[in-house]
Order: sequence, then C-alpha cells, then structure tokens
Amino acid sequence: MARGGGWHVVVLLLLCSAFSAVRSDGSDHKYKVGDSVPLYANKVGPFHNPSETYRYFDLPFCSTGEVKDKSEALGEVLNGDRLVSAPYKLDFLVDRESEVICKKKLSKKDVAEFRRAVAKDYYFQMYYDDLPIWGFLGKVYKEGKGDPSEYKYYLFKHLHFEIFYNKDHVIEINARTDPSALVDLTEDKEVDVEFMYSAKWKETHVPFEKRMEKYSKSSSLPRHLEIHWFSIINSCVTVLLLTGFLATILMRVLKNDFVKYAHDEEAADDQEETGWKYIHGDVFRFPKYKSLFSACLGSGTQLFTLAIFIFLLALVGVFYPYNRGALFTALVVIYALTSGIAGYTAASFYCQLEGTNWVRNLLLTGALFCGPLFLTFCFLNTVAIAYHATAALPFGTIVVIFLIWALVTSPLLVLGGIAGKNSKAEFQAPVRTTKYPREIPPLPWYRATLPQMAMAGFLPFSAIYIELYYIFASVWGHRIYTIYSILFIVFIILLIVTAFITVALTYFQLAAEDHEWWWRSFLCGGSTGVFIYGYCLYYYYARSDMSGFMQTSFFFGYMACICYAFFLMLGAVGFRASLFFVRHIYRSIKCE
Repeated sequence: MARGGGWHVVVLLLLCSAFSAVRSDGSDHKYKVGDSVPLYANKVGPFHNPSETYRYFDLPFCSTGEVKDKSEALGEVLNGDRLVSAPYKLDFLVDRESEVICKKKLSKKDVAEFRRAVAKDYYFQMYYDDLPIWGFLGKVYKEGKGDPSEYKYYLFKHLHFEIFYNKDHVIEINARTDPSALVDLTEDKEVDVEFMYSAKWKETHVPFEKRMEKYSKSSSLPRHLEIHWFSIINSCVTVLLLTGFLATILMRVLKNDFVKYAHDEEAADDQEETGWKYIHGDVFRFPKYKSLFSACLGSGTQLFTLAIFIFLLALVGVFYPYNRGALFTALVVIYALTSGIAGYTAASFYCQLEGTNWVRNLLLTGALFCGPLFLTFCFLNTVAIAYHATAALPFGTIVVIFLIWALVTSPLLVLGGIAGKNSKAEFQAPVRTTKYPREIPPLPWYRATLPQMAMAGFLPFSAIYIELYYIFASVWGHRIYTIYSILFIVFIILLIVTAFITVALTYFQLAAEDHEWWWRSFLCGGSTGVFIYGYCLYYYYARSDMSGFMQTSFFFGYMACICYAFFLMLGAVGFRASLFFVRHIYRSIKCE
C-alpha cells in the first residue's frame, strides 16, 4: 500500500512540475510606485541560429553588482533559458533619463568579442515581469562597400525602455536603441564605454488579462490567416478529390470482386481462384520480426496519444507565446505518463502474434524511440558543451530526466506490458491460415516497397506542406505560431489521408496476390516522415539563413528524431487502417 502511494506522489509531483511551468504569466503581480519589478537578462545569440544561444554575461557587458541566477523549471532549462539579474533598474512608475549603469574600458579582446557578435547579428533577450524584450547589440555599416574588411562595426550603448502600465500592473514593454549613441568597434584598440539607459512610463487601458494578446495576434494577422485557410482549403479539396476517386474505384472494384467470387462459388467448384481471394490462406500469416513489428506499433500508438494530448493542451490555451518551456515540460511529462500505452499495445499484440519472449519485446519497445533520441541528445549536448552554449543541459537537469525515465517511464512501460500479456486476447482472423505459404508471383518494379512508400508518402505530405513552413519558421526561427485550431484540422487531414492511401495500396498489393502486407502497410503509412525530412533539407538551404556546425547539427539531429516519431506514429495509423480493411473484406466472402 505504501509503495503504491509513493508512485502516486511521484506522478502528482511530475504533473505539478508540468503545470507550474505551464502558466508563468498567471502570477498576478501588483506594484506600488517605486516598487522593484523583476528584470532578467536571458540570453544572446546569432539571430539566424535559434539553437546557438549563450548566457548574457558571456559577452563582456558590465554588471552593477553580484549577478544572481533565477531558479528555473525543467521546461525552461530544456528551452535553453538561463535567466540572470539584469543591470538595469526599472522601478514601477519611476522615469529615468540617460542613467549610467557603469563605465568600462573594453580591452582589445572585449572589442573583438563584441565585433564578432555584431557581425553575426547577435540579439539579446530579457524578461520584465515575465514580458519578453528583444533587441540587437549593434549594427554593421556597409555603405555600399563590397569588401567585408571595409565594413564598420558599432555597438549600441544606450537602451530606451518604453513601459506601459494599467493601474498597478505592468502591461507592455518595448526596448529601442539610440542610433546616435554608438561605440566604434572596427579597430582592435581599447575603448572607454559608458553604458546607459532611459525609462519612460505611459498609461494604457489594456487589461492585465489581455497583455499577452499582442504576441498572439502577430501570427493571426489577416494576410497570414488567408494563407492558412488557403492551405486548409487546398488540402481539403485535394484530399476530397483523391479520396473520393480512390473510394469510388475501391468500392466499384470490391463490389465487382464480391459479385464475381459469389458467382464463382455458385459455378464450378474446381475453378481456380484469382486476385485477393486466392491468397485468403496467407493474408493473416504473421509477419517476420514480429517482436520488432509489435514494438513499432506500441511506440507509434504512444506517440499518437502524446500528439493528441499536446493538441488538447494547445487548444485550451496552455502554450501561449513566451510561456517559457511549457511545451518541453508537457512533452517530457506526457511521454513519461503514456509509456504504459506503448507497453500494453506492444505486449498484447506480440502475444496475439503468438510471440513468447515478451520481456525482450518490452525492452525493444522501451528502446525503439528513446534509444535513438538518447544517442542524438548525447552527441548534440556534447556539441553544445564544446560551444559553451545554453543548449547544453546542466548535470542536475540530466539527473532529473533520468529519474523521470527510471521512476515513471520504465515502471509504467513494464506495468502496461504485464497488463497486455495478461489480456489473453486472440488475433481475430476471419479466415484460416494455411500451413505452408504460397509463392508470391513476380511483380513489376513499381510494386516494390520503396516505390510504394514514395507513392504513399507524397499525398499526405502535399496536404501539410504549406503549414509546415509556418511551423518550421516558429520552431527554427523567431516567428510566433498560435493558430493551433488550424494546425489540429491539418493534423486530422493528415491522419485521414494516411489511412486512406495505405488502405488503397494494401488492396492493390493483395489484388496482385502479394500477401506480405503487414510491414508494407506500416512502412507506407510512415513514409510521410521521410518526406518531412526531405523538406528539412529544402528549408535549411532555401528558406533559412542558418549556418555553423552547431546549428546545422541541432537542426538535422532533432528533426531526424521528430521525423522518426512521425514515421512510427503514422505507420501505426496506416497499419491499423489496413488491418481493419483486410478483416472487413475477408469477412465479407466465404472461403473454403
């Protein structure tokens, strides 16, 4: 009893940690005149490389005293946020004019560091009362000069803060730089700098509850919404035409098949069977590598459940802009809590396929997605450590993730596996399987696995590719994405098209008397993941300005994991749809 209580405590703590990071803006801070309002400097980095970020004081800014780190939730650390106390003092309703933070003599090394940062378009990010502030560190004067050695580099030394308030709440903050207050960094020489700032308070009538709407609206401007709706209508029309076309063909062909097979049974019994009925004794013959197949199905089902939960949280407004780390926390916790689904699905299906070594099957299920993700993380974390970037996870965070995996994910996987093994469900096959498999007739090249995967993946990908650009621009850029309802519609379209195209290809495969449809239906369903990875190559080289080894390895490394997750999830959807279809058609005919 005590042990069970312990598990409940662990799960409750995890859920609490998830949702404590879910609404960092929910703390309704009220201030009086002269009250100190928290201002934290977060990170700096090249504008075009969103994964390559560094601590604010990695650059030689001057600090007014001891720099204090802010304690952060799991999701914030995973997001690369490292908040520290900023040198600016912005007290509530206290205006400041050209206040000097400090005077600093920049050494040649400091000047070179700042020059490199300005050349790479470094930006800074801060948080004032949980509201984000952005700005660039400096600018490059090119003045029509083609030779980079003739460029001039300048650092901004004066920040103007414009802060809006409503009664006793901070509503909005903007930061702009003074274009006349510049420090010349072009030459390698020591420079005296006076870092300054100004603050101006203005009243607004925007209520505190609506202060984050400013950021959400940027992604739902009319011109963006038109593109999103055009994308959806385009997808729906394509889907309706193609699924309607395929449905008509399949229904007509199946109807003819049923009539023909019924007529054959009434006619001479010795007439040889052809088409999909001919292989009725082999169609439910269990696939090769049944343990791996069951593990893929279990992992895919878990990832599908994870996607549905994430969409539910998004639709109820949990992932609003700049809610630091909420998505990462939700992903970690929900993945941990849904591992029982993977264990149950894999073990029960493996036992239905008359598998005996269910323990090995469970180990395979646990390692199938987490294994490649762990190896990718180890490599990328090593790269981040070498770069001294904030993407490198601290040892404490790695221990927390390991504990979540050891105390929640693994036990739930095992419990799910035991429940699946004890479910004693039998595989529902409407026809008997013969003792010896029939030989598959020679087939044309386009009926091989790879051409079929290419055909299967193209249609679902064409339904989502317009929306993909906006998601990539949000995840691998600075665009804000908040139209989750449209994204959910696109996700539903993706599932429908994947299921339908897989069913159609499975029918054509069976009609060609090829009875090895199990793995084929999974691979065809999941092939959209391969297309998405192909889109990654296009996006990186044609639509983004990312560069450098760290950013490239982060982009292709983590996108490989995401596309692999899509492969498993859509593969499970494709197989389930095909299994339902195959059972239906063989139940509808009488087989000897």
